[in-house]
Amino acid sequence: MLEALPPAGATDRSYRLGSPLAYAVSVVVTVFAILSQYFLPEAFPGLQPLYGNFFGDLFVVYGVPILTFAVLVGGRPLAGFVENTGRAVVQGLAWYGTLSLVAIVVTIALTIVYLVVDPAALKLLSNTTPVIQAASGDPWFWVVFSFVIGLVEEVIFRGWIFGYWLRKDPNRWVLHAGWTSALFAGVHLYYGQTYGAAAPLVFPSLFLLGFAFAATMRASGGNILIVGILHGANDAIAFYSLISNDQALAWHYGIVLIGAAIALTLYLWRRAPAPVPPAPFGSSPYPYRPANPYAILPPANPFESPIGPPMPPPPPPPPRAP
Repeated sequence: MLEALPPAGATDRSYRLGSPLAYAVSVVVTVFAILSQYFLPEAFPGLQPLYGNFFGDLFVVYGVPILTFAVLVGGRPLAGFVENTGRAVVQGLAWYGTLSLVAIVVTIALTIVYLVVDPAALKLLSNTTPVIQAASGDPWFWVVFSFVIGLVEEVIFRGWIFGYWLRKDPNRWVLHAGWTSALFAGVHLYYGQTYGAAAPLVFPSLFLLGFAFAATMRASGGNILIVGILHGANDAIAFYSLISNDQALAWHYGIVLIGAAIALTLYLWRRAPAPVPPAPFGSSPYPYRPANPYAILPPANPFESPIGPPMPPPPPPPPRAP
């Protein structure tokens, strides 16, 4: 991939960056808000009207984390929201395509393990997630709405949760991209509820997806807009499968292959040797490399022989005797 750019706004004092304690509180509140939809309505039936309402559920799951980070952490992690858009597109497709192929390989390997250890668990993959069930009534709405949710989730997870450390500790970005991507995969608890023992087949793909978005944000200097659009496109294709499963698969693997081709092109471009500038007129295109490292270097005059001064002409022959 291309060399990463420094995060935009990293030294701008107009952006505030909260303390590690404020950041930790924001992360805890975010995780609790997202996971609360799975247990609070059952534990407290009085909250059913809030969580059972479309906008109420959105406010708890996304609104509360955004408000918490905005107040406690500030806007500095989001400073590069639209920076280097072209570079973000190239890097985003490259990372998305490459790590999607890795996810396919990991899924195939895990499937082989399941076929040996617990083949009956694979039948659980035919279950339908609650999100897909909710979208079945109006799939086109969810195809479009996916881009909104994708951008919001990227603002929270890549913008604030990962972006905080991208500014504060950029040299260890792989470490922070790793644990924040694991957190991103872990909060998708409904996959565990839906697929049960087969859920480990799904979570590696979520982890690699989050890592691809984090790497894209770093490479582009903090662009969140493009990773939000890629996230939305990934989810929109899943909802589009309710309309046409074959076309959804074509879109998904088409984007993956395009991204992988871009990644391969970038890799080969970086590995290609740098072009050698043409030699000046009248000089040799090959540098002087004496076999003996202690040999005398060639003279400064390019037209003078590097061996030394020319040999004097031989003396004239002596005159013959009469």
